[in-house]
Amino acid sequence: MNTSPQRAALVFGVALLAAILTASAQTTTKSAGSRPNVLFICIDDLRPDLKVYGNTQVQAPNLERLTKHATVFRRQYVTQPTCGASRYSLLTGRRPRNLTEIKNEAIEQCIAGKTRTDLPETFIDNLRRNGYYTVGIGKISHSPDGYVYGYTDPKSDKAELPNSWDEILFDAGKWGTGWNAFFGYADGSNRQTKKGQVKPYEAAEVADQGYPDGLTADLAVKKLKELAAKKEPFFLGVGFFKPHLPFNAPKKYWDLYDESKITLTPSPNIPQNTNAASLHASREFNQYLSGEEQASLEKPVSPAYAQKLRHAYYAAISYTDAQIGKVLDQLNQSGLAKNTIVVIWSDHGWHLGDYRVWGKHTIFEQAVNSVLIVKTPGSKRGAVRDQIVSSIDIYPTLMALCGVKTLPALDGKSFAPLLQKGSQKDWDNVAYSYYNKGISVRNRRYRLTKYFRNQQPTVELYDHLTDPHENHNVAADHPEIVEELTKIWEKGNTGLFNGVQESFEQ
Repeated sequence: MNTSPQRAALVFGVALLAAILTASAQTTTKSAGSRPNVLFICIDDLRPDLKVYGNTQVQAPNLERLTKHATVFRRQYVTQPTCGASRYSLLTGRRPRNLTEIKNEAIEQCIAGKTRTDLPETFIDNLRRNGYYTVGIGKISHSPDGYVYGYTDPKSDKAELPNSWDEILFDAGKWGTGWNAFFGYADGSNRQTKKGQVKPYEAAEVADQGYPDGLTADLAVKKLKELAAKKEPFFLGVGFFKPHLPFNAPKKYWDLYDESKITLTPSPNIPQNTNAASLHASREFNQYLSGEEQASLEKPVSPAYAQKLRHAYYAAISYTDAQIGKVLDQLNQSGLAKNTIVVIWSDHGWHLGDYRVWGKHTIFEQAVNSVLIVKTPGSKRGAVRDQIVSSIDIYPTLMALCGVKTLPALDGKSFAPLLQKGSQKDWDNVAYSYYNKGISVRNRRYRLTKYFRNQQPTVELYDHLTDPHENHNVAADHPEIVEELTKIWEKGNTGLFNGVQESFEQ
């Protein structure tokens, strides 16, 4: 067949363009497929009570199994020791700069209802803008199901993170709403409808699905099966409630422990040379009016009740660990594990009778040190890092690992180098925490805290080399160390408490 030179050139050009477009599409698909997925698991109120952190009593075999192939950060610190505010800083990579940003309502007031702009609202939104399919199950932001409404109100359709998710999922089961489930008991009741006339713990003869976290695990397993068939990379956030109050778990997890052998706090009294204003009266805990004893700073609860409460807390950890195990098993079975970053993070610690406090809401080590475990694709051996990192470092770290180069102004710094072999000697080892009219800075040896209040002393210094449980404020004995650390402390002073006159507790 004869063709003109012009037609031959046209045919050749069309064929060449088609080949280029096909090659480009293949390259794009390959690039998207090679980008790692992210499985981000949030655990509410989990202090670092795992074997790898030094607590040999807690039974958490699934998390222990993960640590054999992951990097464990033993000195990761949250910026605020309260759920909503801590998650706000995690999601935005920023330290708090106003009083709203240290409240549980931080996400509701600073993100929910806002119009979309060029600035990603969270690191999840940033991943979504860069080709990730994003799914949230359970408590990732502050609300248990991702929507803004009051504890006793019907569920609303106002998303806390309106631009971050392709899908927001939650199974409220017999409890009906997310908040009812969050404070739920095995019979379908909750703290709100019972008007606080409940115990702060429960051991029920039910299956894992008898409490909300079992339903969340089932949803996550189902969603992983679906995501395995997708071509684009995904971010899956899974938020578990326990061990947040009430410390409820199926009885089989309670049966893992001998209550009489559970050890109590090494810090039963208020730290020496410290004002009680640095602590609180366990208001959240005392909302559970049917408990055997109420907590106060005047005297500790009885040793027997303290053991009961620790038993309950540990059982709740074991229950959540079992749910995490189901999710990790499905990740492996679906073939996704080989190209998925796994992050386990808790939003803050918790005082289990330390300094007579039962709760979070302080800027002592027990409240701001939390769990961080990171597994990257291909990692064969586990590692333990004792460098100081902050929860605001997670945002830039995930962007680096996922190849996202478009970053807003962040306060955090990527710790991706700490996930590699070697000592990384140039790491600055500083983390800041904010609450109760105070700013605290932690470095490898010391914690320096300064409070904007009238009650003295307003300066606290704890030497973790000689006093790892922060039982002795030695600021008055070492003014030269306070002076030196104040230079570092000042770098974290965002002006948050300037002009604040009165303390408050959430």
